[in-house]
Parts: sequence; C-alpha cells; structure tokens
Amino acid sequence: MSTDLMPNRFRPGEVDLPKREAELIARRDAVLGSSYRLQYRKPVHFVRGEGMWLYDPDDRAYLDFYNNVPSLGHCHQEVNAAMAEQAGRISANTRYLEPRLVDYAERLVATFPKEINRVVFTCTGSESNDLALRIARLASGNEGVIVSAYAYHGTSAAVAAVSPNLGDAVKLSSNVRVVCLPGPEGVPETQAADFFEAQVKAAILDLKRRGIGVAALLVDSIFSSDGVWIDPPGFIAKGVAAVREAGGLLIADEVQPGFGRTGAHMWGFERHGVVPDLVTLGKPMGNGFPIGAVVGRRAPMDRFGATARYSNTFAGNTVGIATADAVLTILQRDRIPQNALAMGERLRAGVDALAQRHQAIRAVRHAGLFFGIDMGLDTAPPEERRALALDVVNTMRDDGVLISTTGANEDTLKVRPPLVCQAEHVDLFLATFERTLDRVAVNSRSPTSRNAARTRR
Repeated sequence: MSTDLMPNRFRPGEVDLPKREAELIARRDAVLGSSYRLQYRKPVHFVRGEGMWLYDPDDRAYLDFYNNVPSLGHCHQEVNAAMAEQAGRISANTRYLEPRLVDYAERLVATFPKEINRVVFTCTGSESNDLALRIARLASGNEGVIVSAYAYHGTSAAVAAVSPNLGDAVKLSSNVRVVCLPGPEGVPETQAADFFEAQVKAAILDLKRRGIGVAALLVDSIFSSDGVWIDPPGFIAKGVAAVREAGGLLIADEVQPGFGRTGAHMWGFERHGVVPDLVTLGKPMGNGFPIGAVVGRRAPMDRFGATARYSNTFAGNTVGIATADAVLTILQRDRIPQNALAMGERLRAGVDALAQRHQAIRAVRHAGLFFGIDMGLDTAPPEERRALALDVVNTMRDDGVLISTTGANEDTLKVRPPLVCQAEHVDLFLATFERTLDRVAVNSRSPTSRNAARTRR
C-alpha cells in the first residue's frame, strides 16, 4: 500500500513553473495551508470549462477523462439555465411547501427498485453517508460497520472513521471491520462470492463477540478506491445476505457509480443483483452543484424520521432541486446511460488492443465509463508499478489529457470521463495513451530515467 496520501501531486522544487503559476501557488500555500494539495507534478490552472474540455489561461484545451462530478460535461447550458432561473425566483428550504421538491423526489425514487421509496436530501456525498450510518445504527440497534480494505466514503468525522483510504493518521473507528476483496487477493472469479461471504461473516462474528453487532455493510458498488474491482457481478450478494441475517443493513454508496455511469444500469448496485436498504448519492446528482441524498426502504427511513431530528438548512434547497431535476431530465431524455455503455465498449476495445502491443498494461477492468487500468508487470516491485502509473498520468497531462490513479498501490489508472463522451473523445484519449505508452516505455529503458524516478520518490 502506498504511504503517500496523494502520490499524483505537485511537489515544490521538482518542476520549473511559469511566474504566473509560481506566484499563485505561493499565495495559495500562504493562506490555505498544508491540507490542500495540487494534482499532477505540474499543476493545471483552469479558467473555464465546456463539455469534455477544460481551458487554461492561455486557452489551451485539456480533454477531461477524470471528472465524474460534471457527469453531463462542464458548464452544461441547460443545467446552468435551470439553476439560474430558480436562483432568480427564490432559494428556500424544505420547511416550506414547494411542488418541484415533491416532483423531483417522485421522479428520483422511480429510478430505483420498488422497495426503495423514501428520500432525504443532503448537500454532499459525505453528508449522505453520514446520515445513512445514523439511520442504519438506529434501525439495527447496532454500531458495527463493515467496509472494503481501501474504501473512501467521505470527509466528516463519522465517515472518515470508516474510510481506510484516508491514511494511517486518520484512525478507523473501533466499530469498523475491514474486509478484503477477491480481485486484489487474486481469488478466481468462481470462488469470489464465497471468499467475500467468508470475509464478511468473520467480521460479523468479531463484532458480535465484542458486543458491538453489525449495523451495516457499506460498499461503493464499483469499489473505485480499491482499484475498480467490480467483477464478477453478484459477488457481494452472499455477503449482503449474511449481514441482513445478523440484523444489519446494506448501504450502497452510489456517489461514484450512480446516475448511469456503469452504462447498463442507472445504479451500480444493480450489477450485483441486490436491492440495498439505503442508497447514498452525491457529486453527479447536480452536475457539480452541491446536492446529495439518502434513498431507502420505508421501514428504516420512517423509523429514523419519527424518532430522530434531521435538520439541514441547505439540503433540498430549491436551487439544488431545480438543478438536479434538469440533470435527471437530460440523463433520461438523451439516453446518457446508453451512451456510457456504448462509449465504454469502444474505449475497452481500444485499451485491449493497446494491451496486446504494450506489456505495461497489466489488466483492464471497467463498467460503462469507469475504468481501472493496472500498470506494470506482475513481477515488478510495487514501487516501480506505481512510478510507471504516475509517469503515464503526468505524461498524458502534459499532452492535454487528464486522468489519475487509484488502488492501494496507486498503480491503477483511474479513467472516468463525463458521460457525454463521444467517439472522437475516446479516439483522442486512445491516441494520447498510445503515445504516452511509447514514451514511458522508452524512458523506462534508460538507467538514468529509472534512477531519477526512484530518487523523486
């Protein structure tokens, strides 16, 4: 596991920067402090966005194959118009009658299985997961939470305590148990479901023995922070059944895979053939406007609502609802999930073709337009695989295409373009990726380059 909290980041002194950016970074560091990190070895400076593109102050265009927040592309005109129109009329909270809130809530829950028919709005995915944990603990009467080995579920104190991804300095709660996934452990797909079930049952047993009990199995159904370990479909189902038998709930964190990103389904959990008790939503819901939600089954949602107060001034505000309503309308009207499926297949075919010619690509996993591409040979040391992945990311950044890394070792390329991606964008990504693979392969054969890479780390 990488011990660097953000391997793909700017480190002062490693690269020469134009005066404009160097001065801005100095001002930024002086006022924002060390919590904020800039992505890429050479930071990117953007002043506007449009569709699949981001533009720097010199109007150089960068193809965005990384951001899942603007799922409909940057600065979508129809979404922005809905946001501005509502802001120009009134911005109010959920304590006043407002028909559009009810209209959108009905439309949203209609995209879920019939068992899921209640919704509470939040402002962010972190708030959604925080609230879902409160509901699960109240409904189950237990405190324990089971998560995957490198999961990330948000930034509040409660969800940071169930997010192993945040590093050793952020301590996990004593009520948390971490389970390994079959993919990273090298378990054959035919044994994946049994392996995951055994992991979950062991966690349940330990929680019970310590008098904690299990409140929830909390999973990002695409396991994005673990390295996009998504297959085989359905491998989590037996683990889910074990949690429910022990009195716990399934919380599906759909901040990453939701709203059609997997292509074949609106929601990532649908790939696994399970119906969660609670579903958490965030980032793509408002195409960048801060709005989220917890959607769930009636029993736990109503019990929480009747016995615990939840007041969130900005959650479900009229501007956010108008924005989210426009996003959902466009997703359905323009068949965005179907586009994600088609473009995902085109991208997968292209990456597979490159893998035949470049041994630097170790493995490829994807669902729709969310890809994990493992870099480096199995026999290579972890630090060399990580260095290769970071070289690829930063070389592509210099060539005008944005991606990043994920996984415990950060040697997996994370590729997740906006869902409005078209064939020409896929083809440009593939051409840039191929040039990059040729370039880093040449550099990796140079002893000087290899030693320099090791020195940097």
